[in-house]
Amino acid sequence: MAEEKATPKGTVTKGKLAVVLVRGMVKVTKSVKDTLIMLNLPRKNSCAVVEDNTINKGMIMKVKDYVTWGIINEETLKELQEKRGKEGRKHFTLNPPRKGFGRKGVKIAFKVGGALGDRGEKINDLIKRMI
Repeated sequence: MAEEKATPKGTVTKGKLAVVLVRGMVKVTKSVKDTLIMLNLPRKNSCAVVEDNTINKGMIMKVKDYVTWGIINEETLKELQEKRGKEGRKHFTLNPPRKGFGRKGVKIAFKVGGALGDRGEKINDLIKRMI
């Protein structure tokens, strides 16, 4: 697990978060759409790796009904950059996951069998199925 370090503003970081846009952006409010763009999630099945700080967590909480996220490990991040990384881009375009997101679909929380919300360490399994 990554070491915690203090940033100049006093927020504590714990590593990096991978955020994957699960649902499309049709009929989404402007504020949610703007937040998704700030997170570098322009379309469905795109992934962004962001720092684990209070600002990014606040943005993730705003769009929690459209994304899934978790702590990405170094091995998965390296594989993601090798296979899907492109010059000058801050996000990764992924394939739909093999065997789907979850048995209950993309409108239900991960804790009850769906695809949305915090996955913790299991985000690494999802990203590997999407590469």
